[in-house]
Amino acid sequence: MAVAASCGGVQQQRSAAAPSGPSAISSRLNASAEAVAGDAPAAARWAGRFDDDDDQLPPLRPAPSRSFDVFINHRGVDTKHNVARLLYDRLEHLSGGSVRSFLDNKSMRPGDRLGESIDEGIRQCKVAVAIFSKRYFDSEFCLHELASIVESRKLLIPIFYGIKPSELILPQAVADSNAHTPRDIERFRLALQEAKYTVGITYDPDTGDLAELVYKAADAVMERIQEMTGQRVPQRQMIASRL
Repeated sequence: MAVAASCGGVQQQRSAAAPSGPSAISSRLNASAEAVAGDAPAAARWAGRFDDDDDQLPPLRPAPSRSFDVFINHRGVDTKHNVARLLYDRLEHLSGGSVRSFLDNKSMRPGDRLGESIDEGIRQCKVAVAIFSKRYFDSEFCLHELASIVESRKLLIPIFYGIKPSELILPQAVADSNAHTPRDIERFRLALQEAKYTVGITYDPDTGDLAELVYKAADAVMERIQEMTGQRVPQRQMIASRL
């Protein structure tokens, strides 16, 4: 009986000290709110804290639009890490960054849609450089890009990298593939034919000078851009150390 009385006594003491239930919780919340409201310095500190956070947030600005003067069409497995990349760097060096080139892995950002970015690069460019190589025809992307370049009537500068102009023929395996529509096959053939009969730059990887190829291609691109825009073509500067 004593234990029971003791437990009952504790319960009674707790009830008297801190009433329970929804009404009690509401009373405590109201009391806390009144205390904070009555403490002007504390209220000011909290208000200042939130104001400071708001002030530190940078304003949202629209992403700057990107535009390109040159589009580099190439087969990555053959030329991305030699002539394509070096040509990209050379054009940037010659122009001081005023001439912008589109090279897929250099010009696209995480989140960009591949097809849309490539189409936009082709649409904006003044000059397109197509680097033809042995495995160029294995890439559906290469062929689609070339067809879009030709159909857009862009000025095309071909580079025949280890391949002759006469070899620009759509392989029969590609023509017979079910992966392409008859319309696409016709587009590819017409684009290759157009490139075949366009004066370009030939290069033999076994005997040629890669630095000289890059110089020559970059000079040709810059001269064409000068004709179109009136931009001055800088004099050739040796960058053998970068090659």
